Amino acid sequence: MDFSGFMNSIISFAQNHTVLVIVLALGLLFFMYRKPKVFFGLLFLGLFVAGLFYLITSMSRSGSEKKERLLQEEEKQIDNVR
Repeated sequence: MDFSGFMNSIISFAQNHTVLVIVLALGLLFFMYRKPKVFFGLLFLGLFVAGLFYLITSMSRSGSEKKERLLQEEEKQIDNVR
């Protein structure tokens, strides 16, 4: 999934669950106002975890694509031998 697909899924979720998003945004704003140091620490931790998750899924996707390609090549070679 590329970045635009990721953003489209976030926008779609926000449009379908408007009340939940508003309550979550107000909670985050209140938390940022009351304890900004903790808020930004958790924000950067969340961004780091999201980036790590994106990296892992991207790497696993490319690995599974290579595996599929190798399996298809192996099937073609077996069909050519027969």
